[in-house]
Amino acid sequence: MLIVLQNIFRFVLLVLFQVLVLNNIQFLGYINPYIYILFILSLPYQTPRWFTLILAFLIGLTIDTFSNTMGMHAFASVMVAFLRTGIIKLFTAIEEGNNPIPSFHTFGVSAYIKYVVAMVVIHHATLFIMEAFSFSNFWIMSLKIIMSSTLTILLILGLQSLKTK
Repeated sequence: MLIVLQNIFRFVLLVLFQVLVLNNIQFLGYINPYIYILFILSLPYQTPRWFTLILAFLIGLTIDTFSNTMGMHAFASVMVAFLRTGIIKLFTAIEEGNNPIPSFHTFGVSAYIKYVVAMVVIHHATLFIMEAFSFSNFWIMSLKIIMSSTLTILLILGLQSLKTK
């Protein structure tokens, strides 16, 4: 029950922070941090895939509603949620029956950083490719993906480093 309440609190807090603070920040037109994906990244490992997909859709749709982006965040969030288990298995060796919440403490620093970087880059690449829906401005789109991913990764790792065991 405690994990459910923590996830509800995390959902609300991340959506409010994204909508009220980060959506109003746009450095040089290229950097848009999207920290709300920390919600998807922080779900317990054994959360059923169908439930993870629903939660990802809900958080993405909520951000879309406030950002007026017509489903792009929902699509990118569902993409990340779909690939989540495979990416976790790629970077960690979780024992059968173990249900860790991804963090520095449960995955180890190196594995957690790789996990966050992979998930954020996939999310941002999906989001910005959907936004442009063309490769005509490939270099500008690539710059947005790299710069936004870098800031988002730094924010997520910074927030996670503040957590205690």
